[in-house]
Amino acid sequence: MRIAVVTEAFLPQVNGVTNSVLRLLEFCKLQGHDVLIIAPESEGAPTEYLGYKIKHVPSISMKKLIPMAVPRKYLEPLLEGFQPDVIHLASPIFLGHYVARIAKRAGIPTVSVYQTDIAGFARHYGLTIAHNTLKKWISRIHQASDITLAPSKWACRDLEQSGVKNVRLWKRGVDLVNFAPTRRDESLRVNIAGSRDKIIVGYVGRLANEKRIDDLAILDRQPHIKLVIVGDGPAAPRLRKELPNARFVGYQSGTELARYVASFDIFVHTGKHETFCQGIQESLASGVPVIGPDTGGPVDLIEHGVTGLLIDTADPHQLLEAVETLRSHSSLDLMQLAARKSVEHRTWDYINQQLMGHYLDAINQVSKERGLVA
Repeated sequence: MRIAVVTEAFLPQVNGVTNSVLRLLEFCKLQGHDVLIIAPESEGAPTEYLGYKIKHVPSISMKKLIPMAVPRKYLEPLLEGFQPDVIHLASPIFLGHYVARIAKRAGIPTVSVYQTDIAGFARHYGLTIAHNTLKKWISRIHQASDITLAPSKWACRDLEQSGVKNVRLWKRGVDLVNFAPTRRDESLRVNIAGSRDKIIVGYVGRLANEKRIDDLAILDRQPHIKLVIVGDGPAAPRLRKELPNARFVGYQSGTELARYVASFDIFVHTGKHETFCQGIQESLASGVPVIGPDTGGPVDLIEHGVTGLLIDTADPHQLLEAVETLRSHSSLDLMQLAARKSVEHRTWDYINQQLMGHYLDAINQVSKERGLVA
């Protein structure tokens, strides 16, 4: 199969969109598919990945929001020359919308992946007008796709309520070899907490205002809790001041990240605009119970009372009570086992095999619309 992957984020920028695209490219390489990558330009960006050519387009930084790729007219002849069987639009915004229109004119099937609630981010920053405009824009983009894939039931409903048709549930995979209970490191725990008696509560993710990490202040003030923050981002300097007792370990990846996650007693995520939340899934794979918001993507990932707790994480009393509940839970060991078991089937190979099925459905759908098949 010939696949054009059009992504709004790629290396060297590392986030959920980039991670999903990398896992797709690795799968395509093993399966022998031909791939063309179209991605935003940035300092240090690679010109190829796994032998696949990357065509860059310029990008601009929008105030308070993520950088946006800028479409260019040379993309149309580029796609015509590559002749893809299907176009994969990863978290489409401006670039994805432009390519979707090219594909519609050329009769090329498109599968778009809804991954970033950028409208929700705008609302968090008090940009109500921007939120409403972006909501309509995102809806218009996905309406132009033949199939839209969303990572959670909440995200599917959100898109359908905005008028998007043919929305399907497509979750994310997890590296079950790297993220595993066996990565737990007692020496690391002592180094982090300075004592074996403290409960370690960890957060992993981008340090940005919309993640609401400052909601963890109630935990930072408890002498028996050691708060560990893994990640980096624009809010880091402010958070270091607001969470003075927390241990900030910066950006981590690979086995080091897995060691930190598996060494937590509890993982907590406070972002309320998550369409999914890979950090939660990696924690579950590591056998770590999770506390997450009772809204958005985390609702699909956390089974309340079985693998963790779903609460209003913005309420400090609920958050502290949730930590104390898990800490003293009589069946915490069973909860740890249940956490791992809940994601054991969700390998990246399994997830990307599903994606190939969605590609074929889109190809057949467009072929029927064009009268190419009976």
